[in-house]
Amino acid sequence: SSAGGAVAAGPVSVIPLLASADVALGQEITKKCVSCHDFTKGGPNKVGPNLWGVVNADVGHHSGYAYSDAMKNHGGKWDYENLAHYLYNPKAHVPGTKMAFAGVKKENERAALVAYLRTLSDSPAPLPSAAEVAAATPKEEAPADPAAASTKADDKPAAE
Repeated sequence: SSAGGAVAAGPVSVIPLLASADVALGQEITKKCVSCHDFTKGGPNKVGPNLWGVVNADVGHHSGYAYSDAMKNHGGKWDYENLAHYLYNPKAHVPGTKMAFAGVKKENERAALVAYLRTLSDSPAPLPSAAEVAAATPKEEAPADPAAASTKADDKPAAE
């Protein structure tokens, strides 16, 4: 496969990255978010809703927050993929959202942020299963031999 392949329609899935994501980096990234969001249990809604317990919560789950019509009509749950896609480009994922944030484009940073949000719960959502990880891993990136993943960089032949 070549690096010049077709461009994906959206962000790369964070599902394969969640188990090893840097939760501390995710917490650091939330410093960009605290002007609009509170992350504490029972904390207030601010310009944006409180984000404690957001992973796997219903979209628009805070009854005391005035969500945009776009968000109210989005529906669904903030599962890992929905949350990660929203955080990649909020205005594209939920056109009409009030969230004026450009998004987190780097996969490792988005995975770290979602992994951190997962910890903000009395009962954190389970990490994706091996089957969910396999289903979300692009085929050209999945190593044929699981042992190859740890030695892949070392096995590259020298330039000829």
